Amino acid sequence: MASHAKRLKAILDRRDAALIPGTPSALFARVIEDLGYECAYVTGAGIANMHLGMPDIGLVTLSELADHVRAISAAVDLPLMVDGDTGFGNPLNMIRTVSMIERAGAAGIQIEDQIFPKKCGHFDGKAVIPTAEMVGKIKAAVDTRDDPDFQVIARTDVLALEGIDAALDRAHAFIEAGADATFVEAPVDIQQMVRIARELPVPQIANLVHGGKTPAPPRSELDAMGFGAALYANAALQGALKAVQDVLGSLRERGSLSEVSDRLASFGDRQNAVAKARFDAAEERYRPDPGATAARQDIRPGGTG
Repeated sequence: MASHAKRLKAILDRRDAALIPGTPSALFARVIEDLGYECAYVTGAGIANMHLGMPDIGLVTLSELADHVRAISAAVDLPLMVDGDTGFGNPLNMIRTVSMIERAGAAGIQIEDQIFPKKCGHFDGKAVIPTAEMVGKIKAAVDTRDDPDFQVIARTDVLALEGIDAALDRAHAFIEAGADATFVEAPVDIQQMVRIARELPVPQIANLVHGGKTPAPPRSELDAMGFGAALYANAALQGALKAVQDVLGSLRERGSLSEVSDRLASFGDRQNAVAKARFDAAEERYRPDPGATAARQDIRPGGTG
């Protein structure tokens, strides 16, 4: 079987706008896999929101991110594209970041050119490092990976500051430095999206954020443009948050779940989502044989044997 990194590379190389949902947890990743998606994105914003209860402003640490990647990769057999933020510092930090994230089970890492600490790409007030500095970090990432198919995806946030031409120039520089794919964050109209997919020679990531700055055309249109992937980094988190607010709000108001029972997964569905049947089968397989236990007891010192 092809490695997860090779699988992710093949997905992006098709340039058919593969749908990649984001996950902040192993449970959400299990749902993504069960629904038949071929890849998942480990979202830094989602981890910040769900794990820390904080905004996406660079507060998640490398060790916290690696722990999440390790848990998610153990739960599913999916290639994982991981949000590596800025690489957590300079090129030396990038070396450690790529090493830790690849060993945790990732198939690729997305790194960006914002200053550290970064902000969500759809927030205002972003700032970026010089192109040359980011080029050094990309080279460090490429040189560090063990698997040559491990995808280094370089993101630029400069469009919000200097416009589409500056963003395309940066992306070209990142590609020359060895990036396998690039990610121009937060285009504001379809014309910019068309230019990104058409003018850059490697696969491109379209980041579709509900309520964000970028239009969200259907996959068919993104496919026609030639995007490598359509990323829905926090659709699952936003859906879950709305459901929790609705269900617990109704419980608080009415004192029961009667009005929102149709919004709840059944007890059985919840167990299926975490593959309880597989653990039950393992428990049964390794259950002690009562007869063998009795025989062993007979020959212990003081026994009847």
